[in-house]
Amino acid sequence: MSSQRSTTIVKNDKKTINAWVMYDWANSVYVLSITSAIFPVYYNTVTRVNGSTIVEVLGMKFENTGIYSINLGIAFGIVALISPFVSSVADYIGNHRAFMRFFCYMGALGCIGLFFFDRPEMIHWGLGCTLVATVGYAGSIVFYNSYLPAIVTEDLMDKTSAKGFSFGYFGSTLLLILNLFMIMKKEMFGVTDTTLMPRISFLMTGLWWLGFSQITFSRLPRGIYEKQTSSHNLLNGYHELQKVWQFLKYAIRLRTFLLSFFFYIMGVQTVMFMAASFGEKEVHLTVTQLIVTILLLQFLGILGAFIFSWISKKLGNFKALTIAIVIWIFICLGAFFIRNPLDFYIAAFFIGLVMGGIQSLSRSTYSKLIPQTENNAGYFSFYDVCEKLAMMSGLVLWGVLDNITGSMRNAIMALFIWFVIGLALMLWIQRMKADKTPQLTTD
Repeated sequence: MSSQRSTTIVKNDKKTINAWVMYDWANSVYVLSITSAIFPVYYNTVTRVNGSTIVEVLGMKFENTGIYSINLGIAFGIVALISPFVSSVADYIGNHRAFMRFFCYMGALGCIGLFFFDRPEMIHWGLGCTLVATVGYAGSIVFYNSYLPAIVTEDLMDKTSAKGFSFGYFGSTLLLILNLFMIMKKEMFGVTDTTLMPRISFLMTGLWWLGFSQITFSRLPRGIYEKQTSSHNLLNGYHELQKVWQFLKYAIRLRTFLLSFFFYIMGVQTVMFMAASFGEKEVHLTVTQLIVTILLLQFLGILGAFIFSWISKKLGNFKALTIAIVIWIFICLGAFFIRNPLDFYIAAFFIGLVMGGIQSLSRSTYSKLIPQTENNAGYFSFYDVCEKLAMMSGLVLWGVLDNITGSMRNAIMALFIWFVIGLALMLWIQRMKADKTPQLTTD
């Protein structure tokens, strides 16, 4: 007999919805301060010794940005590997909140641990804390997203999701501006150590994430199902992925879309994670210039999502995605020749316009391609694992190329190739007929 307890879920409860969106407010500071704006620049600065960007990790020598990218890729690979298992365990014991809390605390403590990363000799500590923070963030998001259909009815899903996004944007921007003020005005606080204020910003990021998440955990239901699940198989998550994999041999159009998605999202996510490192290392932008650029990307990302939503209504999802991928290809070609801040800002402008649009369109296109089934969770679990494997592959390949060639400019050409492959597959899809396939069973 399972040890699960039943969970009573009242849908569309305002307090529960507000608690859910507060987790976006809590965790988005990791994305903005740690992965996008402050930490990549700080990491490059701390690990550069006498002008050299070569670091030693586990007895081997790497470009500092190369091993950083590989480290992030490994983190997403870990999440892709374990998420089906932990989701199955959460289903079995009926306590998804506990797993979400565990990953949240892991991520927040990883951010707090970066406070102690203050010299090149501690690179193992810095990379370790970054890996822990990334696994914690990505792992908690798996459970965070799974709560949405459990707490609201279908007619409120889009509105609630958008509310979470807006909370995350404003919360993360607020903390980033505060951190930027402290870094720029460190003399006002009597600070001469150039590492202290950035390290305090990592500490504040972890505490912000940890503190505001308590609002979420105080109101979210224990589990996402009202009734005990019948399955006692802790490997059920992997079995669901296997079912979708077997189904794809019949669904040629869906399979081709996922393959296209895998390649172009490799490029998109790699750009999003490595743009700040590229700006600092190759273009020599200051922390202030980079943070202003990241804030610009935030605003443009929202605008771009609306623009591509309009394009998809006029031309259809596939043509809209094709346009987005073509723009990404030209961004990669242009980025190879970036030499000054103005060039970087121009590239950032176009990145911002297509960054949000291509991600939102990808998920909605996928949802239209999958068959009508009561087991959407299996399909979307497959989609999420596919995305994380793409992120792992993109970041690791970027890091390897950066390490081999000694320049991130050369790694940009790999992005170009990934987008071209994605584009070719996207054009091929549009010549195919709709899939006529059997339904995915839940046996």
